[in-house]
Amino acid sequence: MQTAPTHSNQTARLAFPALLGWLVGTALQLQQVALSGWLLYGCLVLSALVIYVFLATKSIALKWRLALAALVFGLLAFGVTGLRASLFLNDALDGALEGRDLAVTGVIAAMPQRNEAGLRFRLDVESAQLQGSPVRLPPSIHLGWYAGVFGGGGAGMVGELQRQPAPMEAGERWQMTVRLKAPHGGSNPHGFDYELWLWEQGLQANGYLRAGPKDPAPQRLAQTWRHPVERARQHVRDLIFERVTERKYAGLIAALVVGDQNAIDRADWDIFRATGVAHLMSISGLHVTMFAWGAALMVGWLWRRSERLCLWAAAPNAALVGGVLLATAYAFFSGWGVPSQRTVLMLATVGLLRLSGRQWPWPHVWLLACAVVVATDPWALLQAGFWLSFVAVGVLFATSSGADQASKTGARGHFVSMFREQWVITLALTPLTLLLFGQVSLVGLVANALAIPWVTLVVTPLAMLGVLAAPLWDAASMAIAALAWYLQLLAALPFATVVIAQAPLWAGTAGVVGGLLLAMQLPWSLRLMGVPLMLPVLLWQAPRPLEGQFELLAADIGQGTAVVVRTAAHALVYDAGPRFSRESDAGHRVLVPLLRALDIPVDMVVLSHRDSDHVGGALAVLAMQPGAELVSSIEDDHELQAVRKATRCVAGQRWRWDGVDFEVLHPRAADYDGANRSNAMSCTLRISNGVQAALLAGDIEQRQEARLVAEAAIEGTSVPNLETNRLKSDVLLVPHHGSKTSSSAAFLDAVQPQIALVQSGYRNRFGHPADPVLVRYAERHIRVVDSPHCGAATWQSARPQDVQCQRAQGLRYWHHRVP
Repeated sequence: MQTAPTHSNQTARLAFPALLGWLVGTALQLQQVALSGWLLYGCLVLSALVIYVFLATKSIALKWRLALAALVFGLLAFGVTGLRASLFLNDALDGALEGRDLAVTGVIAAMPQRNEAGLRFRLDVESAQLQGSPVRLPPSIHLGWYAGVFGGGGAGMVGELQRQPAPMEAGERWQMTVRLKAPHGGSNPHGFDYELWLWEQGLQANGYLRAGPKDPAPQRLAQTWRHPVERARQHVRDLIFERVTERKYAGLIAALVVGDQNAIDRADWDIFRATGVAHLMSISGLHVTMFAWGAALMVGWLWRRSERLCLWAAAPNAALVGGVLLATAYAFFSGWGVPSQRTVLMLATVGLLRLSGRQWPWPHVWLLACAVVVATDPWALLQAGFWLSFVAVGVLFATSSGADQASKTGARGHFVSMFREQWVITLALTPLTLLLFGQVSLVGLVANALAIPWVTLVVTPLAMLGVLAAPLWDAASMAIAALAWYLQLLAALPFATVVIAQAPLWAGTAGVVGGLLLAMQLPWSLRLMGVPLMLPVLLWQAPRPLEGQFELLAADIGQGTAVVVRTAAHALVYDAGPRFSRESDAGHRVLVPLLRALDIPVDMVVLSHRDSDHVGGALAVLAMQPGAELVSSIEDDHELQAVRKATRCVAGQRWRWDGVDFEVLHPRAADYDGANRSNAMSCTLRISNGVQAALLAGDIEQRQEARLVAEAAIEGTSVPNLETNRLKSDVLLVPHHGSKTSSSAAFLDAVQPQIALVQSGYRNRFGHPADPVLVRYAERHIRVVDSPHCGAATWQSARPQDVQCQRAQGLRYWHHRVP
């Protein structure tokens, strides 16, 4: 009678170190800068199997069995993850095919995403040719079909008119001419890892259609049987937008029904984040779990109506299986996103454990669910959503006893239990949220108290039932409007969110432990020990330059300019990068998260000139920094003037911050009276502490460079005590991204930089930096640091010989190596 329980207990005891070993082994493999080769990974897998056989056939002490179990599964996880990565990289895009015109035939694999710039879609490649010869491409690629004027691949293609995108549906086979490049994204401190996202999505190349007047027209060949779920999702999304006239409400309904998060407006996302309800506004683990719960109730109720079915299988077991299966179907229809996948795997794991009759302690169950998810998707360990969801579940497991007692007291107890669970999760996850995002919503508890039941029990059911009865989408939009009014009131409060500098990992880990201690049902003498553990993440201050020193951080924003300048107590943003689309720009995507993560209050925003690759992200930066002064050469009728009145930048303007001098060298006041090109009006700023200097030149061209050189020579002759060369600088932000119209020899001889920073996009359509320009820098032994190779570049006056490259500091094997 005791054999089975004893064996079960022993299995549970061995499972814990084994599961922990799997997680640790996977985590260690994800830290590799470069893959080690399939032979090493194969040997690790073989070694793990050999040790496992030894463990199973030999009688050894329990402590050694536990240690060996952790070692076996750690080695196995490391080896298997490495083998998967190696096999995936075998399908990488051949570098020789980048930027070439390729004739490709393939099937649309997911519903296309439309914006004002055109279409973005995923294509499963069936065949490809280069100049009539077959070539091998990755199985799946990410493409854009851009409307209107678009250029790509070289300066000669700039401004070419493209055909308007034709309607596309998932499952269609198309033939098209494309240009591809390796997956490459911006690399910034605390920034989104776009290359990791592409890796997880199975995409090893992205690019765009060649649809100009001289290119073969893209052709729809046939509708295939493939991807029927995606085709159904697209059909439902189109019906939602046809039915609901208010676009922002239609976008939210589409996000809840078919998982199209791109349909939600950026302004709405800002409100959702400020109120801490963003997790409710897309298909998340909560939605899938609630769907599984509702489906299980329905299946159980129907099952109990049939005596024959109850004799065949118990109703609770049938409800459990039915709930998980229907939740899986819902997750597939909603796009099978990573959060949905994690939730389905967790529900299935816990369900199978329950059906098997095993009753493991909650840490074992929690760890098993984590290990199953990681075994399916090892790279989930690097996603914020993974940690938020599993830490929340773990916290609820660890603190459930008090809630269970409350839930026995009827409706009031259920309400108390729900409120306590939300409070516990908020308290425990606050340090982790600060670590991951650098901000936390102070109104989140109040917002979620209404939003969770309202979205879960009202909005989402109405949105989903609208598939069967379209008028219910109108009711859903009214329910959303009521919730939006409530959330806007909370978001408008001055204390709605707290933003602090993002702390290092150790501080965040200590903070999570501290939050957990405070939330657990322990004596207050133990719970209060959590307070000092939370202090490091709450009080963390990002390091700043010392008095008399300054720092430049050239963000990796693609083709454009954006530099953050910091002194001991002040900060300046020089240009704000490009605008990518109506809903996306460098300010919102890169600069705002960067400034928030470093907790930088900006005193001044300098926009060198009006070109969109310099002012595209300005609105987001100015909205985040209401106290920042705007200095620019933009026209008086520019749209930004309505947001914040700009002071003209004029040669001769000077100010001093913390022992560091700032001086505007260009343009002159008289230049505003002429009809100058926008590049010629670039605000040129020199920063100096008397020992080191930096020159931010905007997009000035050789004519403006010559004038600066001449003016510096005249002033150097007329004012003997002036700096030997007022242009001389240790670091130069290369004029006009390295265009051949700038960086003249005379200008470089006058500036004499040791380091030249180039902010340009990978394989940008202008060919920046131009080869003749690079030759001039090389002839003068000037070190050129460009953003495609370096990512975000940080230069400090205290260490003038060094440049810290974000791409080198955070390099992992899935990151693109630029030749």
